[in-house]
Amino acid sequence: MTVTEDPAAAGRALLEAGAAVAGTMSRSAAAVVYPGPAPAAVQLPDRLARCLRAAADEAAQVGVPRERARAGAVLAFAVEHGVALARGGRPVRDDGFFAARAGGRSAADTVAEAVVSAARGSHEERRVRHLGYLLAEVAWSPDLDAAVVERALALATGLTWRQLVLLAGVGRRDRAPLPMTPLADDPRGWAAWGAREDVADLQQTGLLDPPPARPRPGGAALPRLRPADLRLTRRGVLVHRLLALGFVRDDDVAAALADLGPPRT
Repeated sequence: MTVTEDPAAAGRALLEAGAAVAGTMSRSAAAVVYPGPAPAAVQLPDRLARCLRAAADEAAQVGVPRERARAGAVLAFAVEHGVALARGGRPVRDDGFFAARAGGRSAADTVAEAVVSAARGSHEERRVRHLGYLLAEVAWSPDLDAAVVERALALATGLTWRQLVLLAGVGRRDRAPLPMTPLADDPRGWAAWGAREDVADLQQTGLLDPPPARPRPGGAALPRLRPADLRLTRRGVLVHRLLALGFVRDDDVAAALADLGPPRT
């Protein structure tokens, strides 16, 4: 039987193809999702492992090489984060999220398909890791139903990598204070202008407070926004939590904040 004829072999091959994006841990992740006769060194809860197998089997025939790599990588990152969460001692959710519904699919299957689809279209591949983390996070989040998760995914899919990093920076303000220097409303440099637009978009979409300032009666000057003034809204907290943006590297946050500041010399 060839890989094409054997869904399990094809799904495992998809996960291993994620190495182009996720690195060598994709092979280890494939061994967790498709265990052999000997038990794997690490394991996932059965409910999540079955969900990831189904997602890999369904996406196994993706033909575009880079999309295939991203599809495998997002599932590998879900394994990586899922193993870490399982080791933390929290129980995986047992509220029907993984139970089959009409048509034989579970809410978890629906979310996994949406995550794989989002990853396939993520040309900025640094986002793929956090999409995978979302898939693992929801498995331990009984307070979030599929509709709320899909809302968070829709919000996240429309964000650039720098916008995700800026959300990460605002989310860790308690341990890494944000700059007090006011932001220019219309920076001259393109990098600073793009970063300022990213902040404005996050405010417009309701992910960051305060909302964009509105013109005052009589043309009075508007208050200047400082990075230190920014707060995550409830929407922002949802995206930050499910995409596990606490794991964004400090140097990435520093680079995004530097783009908001004066031109570097």
